[in-house]
Parts: sequence; C-alpha cells; structure tokens
Amino acid sequence: MEKLAKLKPVFSETGGSTAGNSSQISDGASAAVLARRDWAEARGLKPLARFLGTQVARCDPDEMGMGPLYAISRLYSYLGLEKKDVDIFELNEAFASQTVACINMLELDIDKVNPNGGAIALGHPTGATGTRQLATLLAELTRQGKEIGIISMCASTGLGVASAFIRE
Repeated sequence: MEKLAKLKPVFSETGGSTAGNSSQISDGASAAVLARRDWAEARGLKPLARFLGTQVARCDPDEMGMGPLYAISRLYSYLGLEKKDVDIFELNEAFASQTVACINMLELDIDKVNPNGGAIALGHPTGATGTRQLATLLAELTRQGKEIGIISMCASTGLGVASAFIRE
C-alpha cells in the first residue's frame, strides 16, 4: 500500500488516477461468433448464450468513464429488465474510481460485479476487451449456475456501451 500511495498522478499533478489504480493496456486477441441459432445448429455448434440486446449512450466528454452508467440504464429500459434481474455485471475498469462511481450510482450489488476481477486485475487488451468480458461473463454464469449478465465499457469522448446475454 505504501508503494501505491507514492505513485504520481498520470493526468494532472493534483489528480488521483495513477498507474496503480488504472487498468494497464495489454496485448490480446479474441473472437466471438454471433449467429442465428439455426445457423449454429446446422454446423453442430451449441450456443453458449443468447444475445439479448445492446445500447450505446454518451455523456459529456469531461465525464469520460461514466458512459456505462447511461448505457446500462438504457439497456434496462430497452429490454424491460430491472437491476434485480441481472445476475452478473462485467464492468470494464478503466480506472478504479470510475468503476466505483458507476457501481454506486447504479446501486449495484458489489458481489455481482466483476466476480473474477476487472481490467485492473486482468488487463485491458484494447480491441479485445469486449470479447474478453463476454468470455469471462459466460464462464462465471455457468460456474454460478446463473442466467443473465451484462457487459459494459466506456470509450473516449464520453461514450458507453452495454450488452446483455442469457446463458443457454
């Protein structure tokens, strides 16, 4: 903890974001197949989950990182879901403070959020983060015997995206 406390802020001299509480950009590659059920079954593939929907939202650019807050709220409305219907949330942790703020503002049960750690622990493979989150979500839904999960992440200039899946 002493070493973490001594890290210098990365964005401004008085800021709180440091290399110790921010996700590291890491290498990675991933792929997912999103297909109609009949297409998958015709090829002998068993779907792991069903894609329920996605929503994109934005906030002011100076609120960068808070986009998931708005995207998840939109996704609830779009799908007719309530917070209590969701078993696991995979929130991309760009920064610890941003993730904690989203958890608090959405009033999420912390035990349902990133049960295996987020990007600070697992890395942020730019361009592959969404499918990394999806793989983590589906494995955890299976492990826990749960059904519905949401993945979300922020993007620069205040964008946020959230997608929901139900385990098969």
